Amino acid sequence: MLNQDADVRRSPTGRIPQWAMDEAVAGRRPSAPPRAVEQPVPGDLLLTRPGAAARARADELMAGRPVRSVLARLLGVRRPEHSWQAGARGEELVAGQLARLGPSWTVLHSVPVGSRGSDIDHVVLGPAGVFTLNSKHHRDARIRVDGDRIWVNGQYQHHVRNSRHEAMRAARLLSAAVGFPVPVQGVVVPVGAAALDVRRQPADVQVVNRARVRRWLAGRPPVWSAEQLAAVVQAARRPATWLG
Repeated sequence: MLNQDADVRRSPTGRIPQWAMDEAVAGRRPSAPPRAVEQPVPGDLLLTRPGAAARARADELMAGRPVRSVLARLLGVRRPEHSWQAGARGEELVAGQLARLGPSWTVLHSVPVGSRGSDIDHVVLGPAGVFTLNSKHHRDARIRVDGDRIWVNGQYQHHVRNSRHEAMRAARLLSAAVGFPVPVQGVVVPVGAAALDVRRQPADVQVVNRARVRRWLAGRPPVWSAEQLAAVVQAARRPATWLG
C-alpha cells in the first residue's frame, strides 16, 4: 500500500495532474503529490508519475507479444516485462516514503537523462543538498553490502557503480544549468528485501532501505541557503537541463 497520508494537490497551473486523478478514481491516493511551486515550467518534471519510465517499458514489451505475456503470467513464467513492472512498483513504494518529507523538500521521479532512454528513479532536493535515488526491488532477497560490493542472494550486482554514475552525471548537468557547483549524493534504496546486511558503506554512495530513507534524508545537515536551493530546484524541473 502506498503512503496513505499523501493528498491530491494541484499542479502549478491549478489543474490536478491526470496521473493523480487516475489514482484517486482507483481508490488510491497518489504516491508522490506535486507541491505548489512559484513559477510554472514547460514540461515540468515535478508532475511525472513515479515509475513512469519503467511502466512504459513494460507496456512496450507486453504490446509486442501480448499472447506470450498473458500465458507467461498464467503459467508463472517470468518474462522481461515482469522485471520492469516490479521495478516500477519499487519506485512507487519509495515515492510513498519521499512524499512524507517536509515542504522544504522537492522530489522528482523518473527523470529522463540524455537521449538514449536513461532515467533516474528519484531526484530529491532539499536544504541538505541533492540526492539521486536508485530504487532496487529485490523481494524477499538477502542483501549484503561491503563497500562498493553488493550481493543479492549471493550474486554480485553493480548497484553502487550505477548509482555513482547517476550522481556524477546529475552533478555535472545541474552545475552547468545553475552556474555554481552542485554536489550530488547517490543512494541505493533496496525495496522488499528479507534482510539487508550493511557491513561497510561505500565511500561515496549510501545504501539505505526503503523504510529508513525518509528519516535518513531528513537527518542530513543543511548545506544550502533558500536562494541556492530555489535555483537548483528550478533548473532540475526543466527537461532541457537533463539532455546533456
